[in-house]
Amino acid sequence: MLIAQITDLHIKLPGRLAYRKVDTAAMLSRCVATLRALDPQPDLVLITGDLVDLGRPAEYAWLRELLAPLTLPLVVVPGNHDDRDALRGAFADGGYLPEHGFLQFSIDDHPLRLVGLDTVVPGEGRGELCVERLAWLEATLAAAPAHPTLVLMHHPPFLTGIGHMDDIGLSGREAFEAIMARHPQVQAVLCGHLHRDIQTLVGGRRALTCPSPAHQVALKLSPTAPSCFRMEPPGFMLHHWLDGRLVSHVAAIGDYPGPYPF
Repeated sequence: MLIAQITDLHIKLPGRLAYRKVDTAAMLSRCVATLRALDPQPDLVLITGDLVDLGRPAEYAWLRELLAPLTLPLVVVPGNHDDRDALRGAFADGGYLPEHGFLQFSIDDHPLRLVGLDTVVPGEGRGELCVERLAWLEATLAAAPAHPTLVLMHHPPFLTGIGHMDDIGLSGREAFEAIMARHPQVQAVLCGHLHRDIQTLVGGRRALTCPSPAHQVALKLSPTAPSCFRMEPPGFMLHHWLDGRLVSHVAAIGDYPGPYPF
């Protein structure tokens, strides 16, 4: 099984720039073109939150137009810039999002089971896994202990050392870590929010964040790191389930010289 992960698209209305600087729509179009050129093609595309910038239905409509060249199944989880109901309506055709409540789900018909979590706190940048969401996760994982599983969420369940992002990090991460320790079938926890490739262990399970196809959070490992971004090379990730092992690759988006034979 091959999964392409993209995250933090921050799509605005046509003609609008994110932070008056970033043409996120044009950058997503380049990402889509790169995904379409992959050989072999992924089995699905996973989008781990902040699909749009302001959570407006018109932004989701524009996003669906930008994603339309992809003929691959799409799996989405919400981020802090998303609106639950608007996202639910925009991606209802996938058939896996619940009609009411938190946007949490499991998709069980692949070699890797996909368990999506909703970490959104409406109107806030931070994330939360409350008692209800954690109980749902525990029960969902306990229902299929032998099925290799990916947990999908926007806010990473760990501190990164980038101060301003940790300030809007995830509450409930200690309880989440305890759940991970009880469920060895979890192969990895795939996250967004950080606009960077960051990896660690949480409860003995791999947890990682994915770069954005647009702007990247500036890398400054300090509690007082200012809130800023850089136009570093955009990217996405490919997660390959191969011989019972998950192998994850960071892929750059752009036109670079090569390939040259060794």
